Amino acid sequence: MPHMGTILHGARVTLRPATEDDIPSLVAIRSTPEVYARWRGGDDLADAVATDLKEPDTETLVIVVAGGGIAGAIQWYANNDDEYRHAGIDIYLDPAHHGQGLGTDAVRTLARHLVADHHYHRLIIDPAADNAAAIRCYEKVGFRPVGTMRQYERGPDGTWHDNLLMDLLADELR
Repeated sequence: MPHMGTILHGARVTLRPATEDDIPSLVAIRSTPEVYARWRGGDDLADAVATDLKEPDTETLVIVVAGGGIAGAIQWYANNDDEYRHAGIDIYLDPAHHGQGLGTDAVRTLARHLVADHHYHRLIIDPAADNAAAIRCYEKVGFRPVGTMRQYERGPDGTWHDNLLMDLLADELR
């Protein structure tokens, strides 16, 4: 998948392609206990973030707020098999920006781009089943629960936990 290089503007955020210069800011966000608990990365978060940016099948964008500060990152990947074509989204947001609607705006902005410009008819996202705030955020955009993926992801403590598969069809985007 070629990197889009496109800058997307939401109501309150701007999404732009992540660069190596963004690694320190993204490492600082991923190092916060709230984000680290949800996003694995091992002991070397700088390497984990750099690896994310180089992933050929995933596009990583930084979430920029008014004034130019980085509030987090949002990623998308695609399955372009004609029979299963869809795109998936992942996001993390600095806890200092939680509860302000920035995550919802970022997800909505990227979802709109994937539907309108890339013509995906279906999008997926898979938050931890116990992450009520993330689930509410995605529901505001139009995502619906599909089912629980049991013992889907290993947490930082080594135990397995459930994730909620959610999807959104193009005509459900709010």
